[in-house]
Amino acid sequence: MTTATPFHEGELDAQRRAGAAGVASAVGGFIRDHMPEQHRDFFAMLPFVVIAAGDEQGRPWVSLLEGEDGFIASPDPRTLTVAARLGAGDPLAATLGAGSDIGLLGIELATRRRNRLNGVIRPVGDAFAIEVRQSFGNCPQYIHEREWRRVAPLSPPEAVVSDRLDAGQCARIRAADTCFIGSGHLATEAGASRGDASRGDASRGDASRGYDASHRGGEPGFVRVDEDGTLHLPDYAGNHFFNTIGNLLRDPRVGLLFVDFDTGGLLQITGRARVDWTAAGSHDPDAQRMIEIVVERVVDRPGALALRWHRQDAPPLRLEVIDKVRESDQIASFLLADAEGGALPPFAAGQHLAVELEVPRRSGRVGRSYSLSGSPLAGTYRLSVKREPQGTASRFLHDHVEIGDRLEARRPSGEFVLPGGDGPLVLVSAGVGITPMLSMLHAVVARGGDRPVWFVHGTRDGSTHAFRAEVDALLSAAGRVVRRIFYSAPRASDRPGLDYQAKGRITAEDLLALEAGPEACYLFCGPAGLLTDLSAGLEAGGVSPARIDFETFGPSVMS
Repeated sequence: MTTATPFHEGELDAQRRAGAAGVASAVGGFIRDHMPEQHRDFFAMLPFVVIAAGDEQGRPWVSLLEGEDGFIASPDPRTLTVAARLGAGDPLAATLGAGSDIGLLGIELATRRRNRLNGVIRPVGDAFAIEVRQSFGNCPQYIHEREWRRVAPLSPPEAVVSDRLDAGQCARIRAADTCFIGSGHLATEAGASRGDASRGDASRGDASRGYDASHRGGEPGFVRVDEDGTLHLPDYAGNHFFNTIGNLLRDPRVGLLFVDFDTGGLLQITGRARVDWTAAGSHDPDAQRMIEIVVERVVDRPGALALRWHRQDAPPLRLEVIDKVRESDQIASFLLADAEGGALPPFAAGQHLAVELEVPRRSGRVGRSYSLSGSPLAGTYRLSVKREPQGTASRFLHDHVEIGDRLEARRPSGEFVLPGGDGPLVLVSAGVGITPMLSMLHAVVARGGDRPVWFVHGTRDGSTHAFRAEVDALLSAAGRVVRRIFYSAPRASDRPGLDYQAKGRITAEDLLALEAGPEACYLFCGPAGLLTDLSAGLEAGGVSPARIDFETFGPSVMS
């Protein structure tokens, strides 16, 4: 791995094979060598984390580590302490010692938030600490919402260990809508044993070395089980990091974890994987690749956890499309009301709506999350969707959903919201990333007052410039709101000074030139590469990371 990228050669190879060779340079800044404050606070509130590591033979396993409130803490941005131990029957219980590599996933199922890191373990009294090598966030797609509770811990039955899946275990996997996958990139030095290879060194320059713990989700049955026990795990369109697949290209050993959310049972699997890059003729038409896993060892631990989960009981919202508006040559808006004429649950500016679509020739519903682009006071929901050439949901919405059609959705959710208070606010978006910023602008204008706001938006040209008239109307009713529009490739008919204020792409220097002041909050939504550059540039310019928040758009399932 070069010093210019946080990705190792396997990940870079996977990105090239998938036609995403520019990812390393575009989004590498999202992978940090420390945890942002929001991630540290997030980990500290969790009742469990998912971990991936290797056993004495170097085989990867995935497990779930639970604890009482506050069992995770972060004394500094590069350290996470964990005051909990794995159960005696866990295949990783004996290997999480000093110097062990570990991958960790923090996931909150109820809100669908998740953050990941990898690092090296060192003992801290009765607990252990993780010295962080890499840290980054992930998007909420394919996370099924569940609420958790604790039950009185009991002595679980002994683990059942075997070298193949039995019929009951196969049935549980076929019924699952969630699993966790673990993989590793461990460059074994000459003469080292496989067991030694799982021992890390925090001082090594190769930050991508170690294990990765990742979430996978879909409709029940998304993991196929063959008669011989071979597993087929679909890989959907994602963030193009290819952490898991990149690891598997270098080391095919893989771990899987299936959680019995009702009983606290853990089904842990280790085996070997092969990546089918075409997924041709697979059981899932949305799969872009398929990970085929030959099972080598199974550890079944009934009742291993004191945690239990249940799906949220709130029935889905039944919505009717009451208007459809073409906003640009790529974006269409869908105005939604309660199908029975009732009041819709409120939402905060910046939140998203998870919709469930019945797409023809799809075995299950297609779920997608879209930012709400309208005013929180409107009494309706508005989704503004960019048509993606290969997007199953966006193409269906653009081509087939019309006024009078009905959709189902979950209640609005999301943590990317308008900050409170009256401090300066810089709203920055590119392309369809304008949608949550537009909702925030509506909220600011509706509130009134004298809050200084800069509305900064970038797009290609006038044909792709959505919501121009709506923003004009909001600005005419606003107080201290300043607009700055960037066209990266304006047409001859686009008027400088009227349609746009600057030619080119938004840069950190442009934002610093606004002189919003040290108390300003910066909110970004757009392509990952742009947000990486803006965040890094602002921090280099003296803006505190705590005053920067962002949300990326596009496919958001991990690769």
